[in-house]
Amino acid sequence: MSKTDTIAFIGGGNMARSLIGGLIAAGCPAENIRVAEPVAELRAALERDFSIHTFAESTEAVAGASAWVLAVKPQVLHAVCETLAGSAQSNLPLVVSIAAGITSAQLDRWLGGNVPVVRTMPNTPALLGAGVTGLFANTRVDSAGRERAEALLSSAGKTVWIADEAQMDAVTALSGSGPAYVFLLAEAMQAAGEAEGLPAAAARTLALQTVLGAARMLTEGDEQPVELRRRVTSPGGTTQAAIETFEAGGFRELVARAIHAATERGKQLSAAND
Repeated sequence: MSKTDTIAFIGGGNMARSLIGGLIAAGCPAENIRVAEPVAELRAALERDFSIHTFAESTEAVAGASAWVLAVKPQVLHAVCETLAGSAQSNLPLVVSIAAGITSAQLDRWLGGNVPVVRTMPNTPALLGAGVTGLFANTRVDSAGRERAEALLSSAGKTVWIADEAQMDAVTALSGSGPAYVFLLAEAMQAAGEAEGLPAAAARTLALQTVLGAARMLTEGDEQPVELRRRVTSPGGTTQAAIETFEAGGFRELVARAIHAATERGKQLSAAND
């Protein structure tokens, strides 16, 4: 984002905080960031932590802003957009949404039409600057708008552009919900270690550092996951015994069913909030 852009965040929760922190770290002046947040305690914390302007009403926050970030829950986004429709039609800002399951067509319609919209799906590691975000732009977003949206979301981690919006529900299922799958695996590994007699503290450290180390090997090297797995799976060894147990239990099919279920839930959210 240009240092002269004024950005309005509608919603001041954790994801908004992570993006704001990333923008400021990247050199965006604090005075160019506005946040609409109805909870007074959250407004005070944002002002204290980032020295930005906050407002109780969304219509005040968007005044003069060339880009809006819709960072509220999907269930309330329709009502929020209807409140802002007049301002959207007057200014035609770049609208960036991080709401799961809400399509760019829905957002455009709720805001009065002909609005440049970028639909995105970040994930919670964005809070550490280690997230990944899928982005889809409607036809009204020009190249400059795409660059602005990518600059905004890249402050929280990697970005991936999606050409077909229908695939955004799969993005949500794979990466948006994905950290919870890793947390579940770590939880299960720790519990299994304890069941084998390890002290809880030792099992926790072993499980978490294993997840961390494996993630670093995946992201910092060039090898594919299948090759890394083969490399540590010695024939007849302990790892092979574990992998064979996973495979016999239908591990791959279970992961596929889980991600498909999350994808379908994203579609249902869209329909439920239309």
